[in-house]
Amino acid sequence: MSDVNQDHKLTLLRVVIKGLLLFLALDLLFIPLAPLHVLGQLSAYNLIFPGRVRLPYGENPDQAYNFSLYNLDAMFASHELSAGDKPANEYRVLLIGDSSVWGYLLKPEQTLSSNLNAAEFKLKDGRLLRSYNLGYPTLSLTKDLVILKYAMQYKPDLIVWLLTLESFPVNKQLDSPILQNNPATVQDLITTYSLNLDLHDPRFVLPRFWNSSLIGERRALADLLRLQLFGVMWAATGIDQYYPLTYDPPQENLANDQTFQGLQPPRLFLQDLSMEVLSAGHTLSGGVPIIFVNEPIFRSHGENSEVRYNFFYPRWAYDQYRQLLMQTCQAESWQCLDEWDLVPSNEFTNSAIHMTSHGTQLLANEIENAILSQAGP
Repeated sequence: MSDVNQDHKLTLLRVVIKGLLLFLALDLLFIPLAPLHVLGQLSAYNLIFPGRVRLPYGENPDQAYNFSLYNLDAMFASHELSAGDKPANEYRVLLIGDSSVWGYLLKPEQTLSSNLNAAEFKLKDGRLLRSYNLGYPTLSLTKDLVILKYAMQYKPDLIVWLLTLESFPVNKQLDSPILQNNPATVQDLITTYSLNLDLHDPRFVLPRFWNSSLIGERRALADLLRLQLFGVMWAATGIDQYYPLTYDPPQENLANDQTFQGLQPPRLFLQDLSMEVLSAGHTLSGGVPIIFVNEPIFRSHGENSEVRYNFFYPRWAYDQYRQLLMQTCQAESWQCLDEWDLVPSNEFTNSAIHMTSHGTQLLANEIENAILSQAGP
């Protein structure tokens, strides 16, 4: 009897060892295959569920059926832009920029892109003007450039790139987690376009041998699955962000502080700003026109409003930024709109750049005119 038990134990041990070796082999095989790129492109969106009208982003997944992930393939595969080939009768406009473009605290139908699409404009050649929301929260021109690079495969006819000074400082360019977790993409842009950024910036999350294994990538794999599962509730509700019942409005009473990102008056210089990222965008677009839009900001009327426009911007820095941007646009023959004071201060929600639905509509009207002028209605 003891011999039989011993044989069973040996057989069980061999099975366990073989299983462990097989799992180890699969785990190691995952490293050279690096399948996350391919897996990210497999999506139930635009197939079983409707495509999302804005890129996945969020911090309250259980309430918003949305969350932030770092796989660009999966993000775009879930977006309505990936629904299929570009229709022959479509004049395609891509909107890129920060959370104001994405539509923070706005419902999907209230965003800038939805306002532009509501009019259903047709050009003289019969093409329907159709805009797509590729805004993404976090303030960084380099983040916008990464999104633009990926989006060029969708054959835009026009790009509208919304800007604000807080996206320009050199030291802020790599603060965005989506950049930190896509180091190879960002490093390629730095090299290709000679961007004033460090290829070896310590903020990059660099892949290590074991981190690229099946076990090491388990969080990324779980995120891919979770994004698909949230498609059920997104399709049922159309909710893709959390809307708090109350929020704090932009600060009216401000500190008597002249500093901006560590800079002091009286002068703001071009080298303080990542203006070369805009040049890189023009080169990357390959001749597709770009309209740069300096987006509206909240303007305080409270304490120290003569020193600062808002929490973000001292007056000296913001005024000089506008001058530098418009001078660069003129020198480079770029099409630029300066809409900084278009929206009344009571049409901002919880930030100096987040607008109400009415404020967004006011901006959409101005951008619409610029698009139609560019496209030739």
